[in-house]
Amino acid sequence: MKDFRLKQAQHLLKKSAVNSEGDFKLKAPNSANINVKIFEHIFKDLIAAEDFIYSSLPKHQLSEEEAGEFTKFLISARNNIDSILTDFNVIEKTEEKIDMSKLTENILFITSKNNFKKLLKKLGVDVQRIIVASVPLDVMDIKEINPKIPESALKGIETRVKHIHNDINRKKNSLNPEKIIVLAENDLNGQLLGKRAEEYYDAIIYLNDNLKDLNDNELIEIIENN
Repeated sequence: MKDFRLKQAQHLLKKSAVNSEGDFKLKAPNSANINVKIFEHIFKDLIAAEDFIYSSLPKHQLSEEEAGEFTKFLISARNNIDSILTDFNVIEKTEEKIDMSKLTENILFITSKNNFKKLLKKLGVDVQRIIVASVPLDVMDIKEINPKIPESALKGIETRVKHIHNDINRKKNSLNPEKIIVLAENDLNGQLLGKRAEEYYDAIIYLNDNLKDLNDNELIEIIENN
């Protein structure tokens, strides 16, 4: 996945260099709101890039691998700067479509509802990489969700829990994912799912109050920042 992101960054840099020639012009800015979140990412990228100034002393010579990391941060900052300039209509920018299937080819997603599975599929994730955990990963967690649940119902839930664990382990063995990411709502169900997935599978947890509104840019950010 790292190689894919580096190739993509190189492609964007080449494309940007081509677009910077010829008829490229800056326009007078329009009124707009500053996207503070993107602005913060610019600073983080530039600070990360700045670290190479000190680590490469005294000649500031970078190896090929270091150069890839250094320019990755600069390209990310540049793209975010372009995004803000686009918001203010200073430049026109054509978004580069990311192959989400390729980006997530080494990830296994665990989510709590079929609706979220459909959302991930719509964003371009291969359905084979999505598991729906409709019950907790520990049968005793159901008592925390529903303290009044009768003991007679726990046996059926225990069977469903085993099926989910079998499905996860089967996918781990067949797909060999680099990451397991839990995407769920920030409620008790999601919190318990995340807790157990982290405990059993060393999963990365992402809980959101409005997960149904997740878009491709947010999914990319989750993947790249974890």
